Formats: sequence, C-alpha cells, structure tokens
Amino acid sequence: MAVDLLLGLQWGDEGKGKIVDVLTQNYDIIARFQGGPNAGHTLIFDGFKHVLHTIPSGIFHKTAMNVVGNGVVIDPVIFKKELENLEKHDIEYVSKLLISRKAHLILPTHRLLDAASETSKGKAKIGSTLKGIGPTYMDKTGRNGMRVGDLELENWKEKYDALTAKHLSMLNYFDVQVDYNLAELEAEFCKGIDKLRTLQFIDSEEYLNNAMKEKKTILAEGAQGSLLDIDFGTYPFVTSSNTTAAGACTGLGVAPNKIGEVYGIFKAYTTRVGSGPFPTELFDEDGATMGRVGNEFGATTGRPRRCGWLDLVALKYAVDINGVTQLMMMKGDVLSGFETLKVATSYNYKGKEITHLPYNIEPENVTVNYTEFKGWNADLTKMTSAESLPKNLLDYIDFIEKETGVPVKIVSVGPDRKQTIMR
Repeated sequence: MAVDLLLGLQWGDEGKGKIVDVLTQNYDIIARFQGGPNAGHTLIFDGFKHVLHTIPSGIFHKTAMNVVGNGVVIDPVIFKKELENLEKHDIEYVSKLLISRKAHLILPTHRLLDAASETSKGKAKIGSTLKGIGPTYMDKTGRNGMRVGDLELENWKEKYDALTAKHLSMLNYFDVQVDYNLAELEAEFCKGIDKLRTLQFIDSEEYLNNAMKEKKTILAEGAQGSLLDIDFGTYPFVTSSNTTAAGACTGLGVAPNKIGEVYGIFKAYTTRVGSGPFPTELFDEDGATMGRVGNEFGATTGRPRRCGWLDLVALKYAVDINGVTQLMMMKGDVLSGFETLKVATSYNYKGKEITHLPYNIEPENVTVNYTEFKGWNADLTKMTSAESLPKNLLDYIDFIEKETGVPVKIVSVGPDRKQTIMR
C-alpha cells in the first residue's frame, strides 16, 4: 500500500484539518510529518469547534490510529493542553495516539530564544509564532536537540540541563530584554513531560513501513503551507521545516516510491498571516469583506490574516513541486456576493511577463496581471451536490483545473464537515 499525502498549497490556513477529518474514514492511520504547535487545524462538527496544534486530525474518529512523526517538534506544555481539551469532550486517545521517539522536544528556553530573536529583528521580523519552533529545528540540525526517545534514558535530565544552560548563555547575545521565570516555565514543562509519558512512544518509521506491508491505508498530514517551506517558500518569511511532499518522506521515514495520491488544499482566494510578500493582497473593501466573511484569524495566533485574490502563478508552482494529483478548494462560499472576481495569471517581473514564481516576489520586483470572472450571489452553505453549484462558480473551478492540469475533487462550502461537496 502507498501513503497518501494531504498538503496546503498556499501560506497555510487552507483548511487542511477539515479535509483530513472528512477523509479519515477512508484511512487506518493518520500521521503528522512536520511542524509543531505553530500549526492550527480547525475542525467543526456536532456544534463544537476543535483546534489541534500537534495531534493529527484523525483523533476524533474511533477507528483511526494517529501518529506524530519524527519530523514534528513537540512542546509538552501545549501538547498537555491539547490532550486535556480532548478529555473535556470524552475523546479516548491513549489507545490511538502514538509518538515517534525521533520527534524533537521544544524546551522552555527554545521559546525564550524565539522571542529574543524576533524582537531583535525590529522591522525586519519574519512573523514568528514565538512557539520556539525555529530554535528547536536549529538544535535539531545542529545535533544538539532533545528527542522524545531521550525521555526513556536515565540521563535525560542531564541532557535537558546542559541544553538549557547553553540556551541561557545564548540569550546574552541578543540586545533585548526577555522577562521570564525559569522555575515556573520548568514546572509546567515537567507536568507536560509527565502527560506525554502516558502515551506510547514508537519507532515510527518501522511502524509505518510494517503497516504498509500489512496493506493498511495511511494518510500523511502536513502543517502550514507549501509557500512556507524552508527551501521552496518565500524565504526568509517561511517556517523551519519542509512543508512540501518531500517533507513527508523525511518526516515519516517513507520512501518516495511509496507515495500515492497527493491531495492539495487551497482556498478560493489567498490569505497570509504575518510578514512577507503577498502579490495579490487587497487593501480595499473586497479584502476586508473576505476577512470578515471568511473569519480570517489565525487558529494559533489569533492574528488577522491578510487577504487577496487567488494567485494561480503561486498555486501552479505549489502543484508542480508537490506532484499534486487532486485539488480541494476551500471557502468557495466566502466569495459569494462579489460582482467580479480576479485571478492572478501572470506577473510582470523586472519588465518581463512571466507565468512562474520567480526568486523574489517583493513588490518592487513584481506586479500582477489578472483575469476577471463574473461572481455569483448564491448561498452555497446549504448546497449538497456539484450540480447545484452556480454556473459562474463552476466556470471558476474549470479555469483552475485547466490552468493547473489537476482536477478539483472537493469543494468546501462551509466550515462543518457536512458542508463538503465531492466532484
């Protein structure tokens, strides 16, 4: 059996959590392969809103096993809160949540370093979520990090103390003041470690490869979006991990020839949280309407998302680097009521028209060429079939399919798992 992937194709916040939730019934195992508590996957069903940061989105299904892979970084404090939120809703997780021993741990001092680094950048800050993600991945690549498997060793506290001491000395290099009470932070951290230890730690690469041999179905779930990839995103305004399809191989220990379907999630428009270039960003009433109707606030940070028209140049780029086989369009309902819609189909880059994503998309180098479409004014939220969708929306979808060369198999018309139209 192959491993199917589900990825975001924009700057994150595409609605991956909902689609994983919809698809989970078809899979035996859901596995997160990168990122950490900077992710915010929102699921709405049965009248409740659930936000997951580290736990795979299949946790709400009774039969699916959920794996936190080696490419993920885990904050025990936040993880503990996630587990406690599941308990409030009587979600049984101990028997179906497995943690890779090779996943790295976010220490309290990682968060302090993140805050100091971001503050020191001033206006050049990259928009970090301040969750300690970057410093943790830096320790990982610097071969200094602590991993979940270390908690099973007798000297884990010695490793923790040594790394913490190193971090505290590094704080002195930043010309900023970071207020903290280390004793309080460490007390919460230790409680988180105790909670983490109630779960089963596994060698996840062995577990998943054995599952494939046993013909079990596996869905790999990514966090953030392709345009935030450390290699292929809008650097330096990116995350610290590989959010693209290749990241699933290194983040789970799955060989490239074991990848099956690649589901690409995108919004019918474009959003971005934090700093960084955004060629189709809107600063007018249309952008404000998208934000208001779409409830565009970060699930993790609460920050308002910047909104703009769909960028097909960037979307095609993401489709290509991920090998997307099926597209899934989210929030088509948010565009209802716009008389005219625009889609970016090419850029003017340094005096030349191009249709690919260039090295630099800062506004001084890029202007956008748009194709216009007639809007629709129907309420999509109660529609249940593709045949009931407005013709202008279907024309919009057809254009996207033609330009990307990939079929749009799902159209989301609302936040609830039931508001999902299969094509």
